[in-house]
Amino acid sequence: MASAAPLRYLAAAVQTDLPNPATRADLPDRVGKLLALVDQAALGYAPFGDVRLVAFPEFAHAAPIYPTVEELRDKLAVPLPNEQTDRYHRKANERGLYIQTGTFLEVDAKYPGHVFNTTCLVGPDGLLFKYRKVNPWIPWEVHSSPHDVPGYAEPYFPVAETEIGVLGTAICYDWLFPEAIRELALQGAEVLIRVSAYMDPWGATPPMDWWTVVNRCRALENIAYVVAANQGARLEHYPPFSWPGGSMVVDYDGRLLAQADPGPGGKIVIAPIDIAALRAERDRRVGHHLLSHLRTETHRHARDTAERRR
Repeated sequence: MASAAPLRYLAAAVQTDLPNPATRADLPDRVGKLLALVDQAALGYAPFGDVRLVAFPEFAHAAPIYPTVEELRDKLAVPLPNEQTDRYHRKANERGLYIQTGTFLEVDAKYPGHVFNTTCLVGPDGLLFKYRKVNPWIPWEVHSSPHDVPGYAEPYFPVAETEIGVLGTAICYDWLFPEAIRELALQGAEVLIRVSAYMDPWGATPPMDWWTVVNRCRALENIAYVVAANQGARLEHYPPFSWPGGSMVVDYDGRLLAQADPGPGGKIVIAPIDIAALRAERDRRVGHHLLSHLRTETHRHARDTAERRR
């Protein structure tokens, strides 16, 4: 386990309301705007505590606005790491915090012909991992799932042991699959970061409110904090959808610790993360210990389905 200190800190879920970049030439300016938001979170909330984790939403750098993989690759996709992730590293080092970037559209020479929807966890010492969306939102998202790439041999669900806890990430639609987030928790993830662009009407208000329901359920069933940054762009910025924001932080019992008012707009919401308390609960609990009570071997249909796909 990484160093135990600091065990209590502030996490910031930052949502954005910015026009979607049309080409990769727009990325340096976009990253500059996002880095300014890191500064705002770290400095603005300094009187109340140390902001050690900042999370941005899906599509913060680029959305799959073109209908084909070829157009995405030609106009928006970039290799990772790159000079923009280097800028995140410098900022993380300067502020002594961890940044879960918004998603990039990524190309990788190891997997020619594919484009991934990718977020990076960057800390003071550099890039900790890349997470590539395992469950694209079919049929709108035409980029690849690493699951479907022949010869893909990298972890689908990486986690990072850090001084602020074990961090794991998944993107938007991934979170509707409990098995995906459980993969992170079973590797020890204590803070689950949701990088999301969850559109209306499934967003942060009744009668659907899937955003809140799913975030709270994934937290309590995995005894983990959830830091969830949702896209807050208006309809004219990321058509054909409007994005309801409602970014939030949830504790390991499913309690909402903080939430941005639902509705579009750039907003920062912060809440305390207490890793010591979470570890004490995981160690002490007998009832409702949903990780230790898991009987994976009984999940025959999931196992059989996976075997049939091979």
